[in-house]
Amino acid sequence: MKGLSELIDSLEVKFFKLNKKLVVLESENQELKQKIVVFEKNQEQQSEELIALKSQIENLRMANSLIGSDENKRETKLKINSLIREIDYCIAQLSD
Repeated sequence: MKGLSELIDSLEVKFFKLNKKLVVLESENQELKQKIVVFEKNQEQQSEELIALKSQIENLRMANSLIGSDENKRETKLKINSLIREIDYCIAQLSD
């Protein structure tokens, strides 16, 4: 019986150690999940900032070409033609 009692005590000790480890791992898991949420929000903000910066670059290129830069004149002409086509299409839709 003494061996059985020692075995039970040993199992209880192992159980409590495992339970303590489980609690620690669950806590770490929760912290990591919170970090993931923070990183995802940060990534979303950076993506929005990147889109805004790309738009700003495009606007600056267009403005630069409008003031006489030869580098982007072709792109600007194409963009203006595209805008004119869109306006014509809208006018046609309103006329119907």
